[in-house]
Amino acid sequence: MGSIAKEIDAKELEKEFLPFLRMYKDGTVERLLGTPYVLPSPLDPETGVSSKDITISQDPSISARLYLPKLNQTHHQKLPILVYYHGGGFCIESAFSSDHHRFLNSLVAQGQVVAVSVEYRLVPEHFLPNAYEDCWAALQWVASHVKDDNVVSKEPWLMNHGDFSRVFLGGDSAGANIVHNMAMRAGVESLHDGVKLLGAFLTHPYFWGSKPVRSEASEGHDKALPCLVWNFVYPNAPGGIDNPMINPFVETGAPSLAVLGCSRVLVAVAEKDELRDRGVYYYEELIKSKWEGEAELVQVEGEDHAFHVLNFETENAKTLIKRLASFLLK
Repeated sequence: MGSIAKEIDAKELEKEFLPFLRMYKDGTVERLLGTPYVLPSPLDPETGVSSKDITISQDPSISARLYLPKLNQTHHQKLPILVYYHGGGFCIESAFSSDHHRFLNSLVAQGQVVAVSVEYRLVPEHFLPNAYEDCWAALQWVASHVKDDNVVSKEPWLMNHGDFSRVFLGGDSAGANIVHNMAMRAGVESLHDGVKLLGAFLTHPYFWGSKPVRSEASEGHDKALPCLVWNFVYPNAPGGIDNPMINPFVETGAPSLAVLGCSRVLVAVAEKDELRDRGVYYYEELIKSKWEGEAELVQVEGEDHAFHVLNFETENAKTLIKRLASFLLK
């Protein structure tokens, strides 16, 4: 470890984006936050969930960790499919991170779903909108399994156990932002026949905008961390912080939430989270739009951003995961 630290110290710093990462002139990136990667498990001892890693695309590089709950050998019904997008401000964390692996083991066991946790490309190696394109490609890959052809290498866990008429999207933080944008795109661009995007859950969704919402401070609003993150991960975003992908409520240019391409939505927010008001506002605007689905809002007191992933062992985390599981079981 000492030699690695000396090697990093010897490099010439090009730019740093604290508290997340440092970029060096030789092209390497040092990520300062995030949990270690863990290997998939053929059988998680606590939950009985199996996991494995697969490649979706070589170019661009898109992979995923698949999860399969313990199956009842006498009961062969197909299971809902959850396509999950991890959080991390588009620049840290991974589908292979220990915190997301632990969270999804629990959710898959309780929710009885086949899960595809997408490993999309991160900033600064690949600036937005690359992650959005990767996540759409992953959703299309899942949907392509219903096609009666041999073009796509079929994934056995999806083919043997997945119910393509019950597909869900889920994500936390930046991943919840991706969920919104994928559901909006699915409402305009159809998935394959035989695939139904039934629902989506957004936990502590990452939205922002140039104008403060409710309790957000007006002073220094454009210097708040959510604004700085967006400007860093998508420097060429049309409209900047009011691009509809980060601000679905912007008055000009944002498509109506009525086109959201699923029939059920759950939004979860945390009391101490800086993004809380945006999540509540998203829920309210969705209800007020002409979207013809069913929306639910879950508010957790005394907790901060992504607590159910980062503080997995707490009672509030377990309660929220149970709530997400029940949303998938309906």
